[in-house]
Amino acid sequence: MTQVFKVIEDVINNPPIPHEPHKQSLKNWAIYCLRDRGFIVIYAQNFDFAVQFKSGEKLYFKVSNSADDLDNQINWVVWDGVTQKASFVKQI
Repeated sequence: MTQVFKVIEDVINNPPIPHEPHKQSLKNWAIYCLRDRGFIVIYAQNFDFAVQFKSGEKLYFKVSNSADDLDNQINWVVWDGVTQKASFVKQI
């Protein structure tokens, strides 16, 4: 799973298209970026989305425009408006 986290982090840090908050939501941008790299991204109740693997295992994600008070039981895609960069915060 560590390798998967590394690939997801690479996708978010080096996206195929830049995130432009005035054009698309962070959620839609993250989903697009992950699908562009071949991940299967699905709907997930109580989360913003999930990445599903062929084994049936799923990783759940939420998105946020603030790194404050993130639940460490979930994976996050976080937008930093100051640096204009997204980051991936994995669950503990």
